[in-house]
Amino acid sequence: MNKILTLNNISPVGLERLPRESYEVASEIAHPDAILLRSFNMHDMEIPESVLAIGRAGAGVNNIPVDKMTERGVVVFNAPGANANAVKELVLAGMLMASRNLFQGWDYARNLEGDDSEVHKQVESGKKQFAGFELPGRTLGVVGLGAIGAKVANAAVALGMNVLGYDPTITVKNAWQLSSNVEQASSIDDLMTRSDFITFHVPLVDATRHMINRDRLKAMKDNVVILNFARNGIVDDEAVCEAIDEGKVYAYVSDFPSNMLKQHQRVITLPHLGASTREAEENCAVMVAEEVRAYIEHGTIRNSVNFPEVDLPRAGVQRLAVVNHNVPDLVAQISHVLGKSSVNIAHMLNESRGDIAYTLVDVDDEVDDSVLNALSGIDGLLKVRVL
Repeated sequence: MNKILTLNNISPVGLERLPRESYEVASEIAHPDAILLRSFNMHDMEIPESVLAIGRAGAGVNNIPVDKMTERGVVVFNAPGANANAVKELVLAGMLMASRNLFQGWDYARNLEGDDSEVHKQVESGKKQFAGFELPGRTLGVVGLGAIGAKVANAAVALGMNVLGYDPTITVKNAWQLSSNVEQASSIDDLMTRSDFITFHVPLVDATRHMINRDRLKAMKDNVVILNFARNGIVDDEAVCEAIDEGKVYAYVSDFPSNMLKQHQRVITLPHLGASTREAEENCAVMVAEEVRAYIEHGTIRNSVNFPEVDLPRAGVQRLAVVNHNVPDLVAQISHVLGKSSVNIAHMLNESRGDIAYTLVDVDDEVDDSVLNALSGIDGLLKVRVL
């Protein structure tokens, strides 16, 4: 029986992908084989040595000690693109809220006093202060063209906007998804100086921290609208608020409230709603449950943030899944141990990612404990499983 520990409420639609006859799923469980979570902070958690995999039902993995897990040979999965439509819709809503001053107008209207006749007079006299502008013909800069960024870019094109995209690491798969009308920016600064709206869809790493800062704000167009539905820290909030006060930035829409942001008249803050739809939660749960199951049962790795992609059709009597440091001669040593034990290799696939390597070996003979012990004794080998 495979044991799965859940650290958050995971959609039942996803958990249904783990058959109860072979999986025990609970929020309290000893010696789990895998952990499923959403936003739970694992950095201060003592993670059991039995854990083989961690599945994040979402895209970001800042709440998981990925480097530490990699050193232990634990695969970390996420669900890229599962919440893409939800975030895309919120970005479009954010552009409309900012350009049409909807929150300010709503706040004005809900605080009107007097009888209906007086309220109607105040509406007519006050509405001019909330006049906005339309999206067609404006330029949207999209930083990060993954699953979310590509959907945002294409939707903006459909709305009649000019779209600039910047992503030096764009995949071929995501490039194929982009509208041919999306123009490639030559650099992040090229995008920022030409855009009327700027939206971010990148992870928070050293290279993306404070991508919007005082220096870049000075070079931007006047009345630019900045949207951050990616990660807190990508935008220097203090610098943006100063730029709003100086008349440089028209509005800032953020999914990450703070005491400074929530009181600013030209800032719209939302309580991290980017992926908060029933559909997104179900999509993420289904994707990550299937990823973890495929790894536990077949050793297959898809959508891992720290391991290579490995998918090998099964052949032979048994399968060995080997996690090791990416060092020379290790695959040869695995083959030598198997050959010395008269275990024939039917099929083998080895892939690496940075300092970690992963090998699937299908064999024509059953592997006994003596062979496993010999394999485990290879220097640099972190985990070996028989599937």
